[in-house]
Amino acid sequence: MKKVSLLFFILMSITTFQAQTKVGDATLPNTVSFNGESLTINGAGIREKFFFDIYAGGLYLKQKSSNAIAIAEADETMAIKLHILSGMMSREKMAGALKEGFDKATNGNIAPLKVRIEKFIGFIKDEIEVDQIYDIVYEKGKGSVIYKDGDQKGLIEGLDFKKALFKIWLGDKPADKGLKKEMLGNM
Repeated sequence: MKKVSLLFFILMSITTFQAQTKVGDATLPNTVSFNGESLTINGAGIREKFFFDIYAGGLYLKQKSSNAIAIAEADETMAIKLHILSGMMSREKMAGALKEGFDKATNGNIAPLKVRIEKFIGFIKDEIEVDQIYDIVYEKGKGSVIYKDGDQKGLIEGLDFKKALFKIWLGDKPADKGLKKEMLGNM
């Protein structure tokens, strides 16, 4: 009986271990579910700035892909999970990074999205703390949703907004080239 119990414990440990991806000091789940759809981690990495690990980021898709533009353009449920690793990431810095990211993602043509960008950034009201988790999710048929530690903070409609939002990480001028590569599974 002890051998059976030990074997069961080992198998459960292996299954639990394989159900997560370790990224720096963060552990990201290999699967998540939003809007009733199951998503699998496509890739994950670290956003660094001046040699500091700012956050771990993971891209979640219905089917794995390494085509950044096809992912960003797709009208499919998908998510980017951000696990905050540094106290250097403040609410103001996140807002600034998002504004800069939208500017780069749209090649400076933010006018059609400006009101929605400001509304989206407004959903990040509280100060950001280490170990908080933000899920930036495009839910097909619903829109782009931001969750903080599992609580929905707001929704922005429009596929055009989603495309710009995901291009912050996956576009031609991403927030971090290394992180983009890792999210695409090219480690």
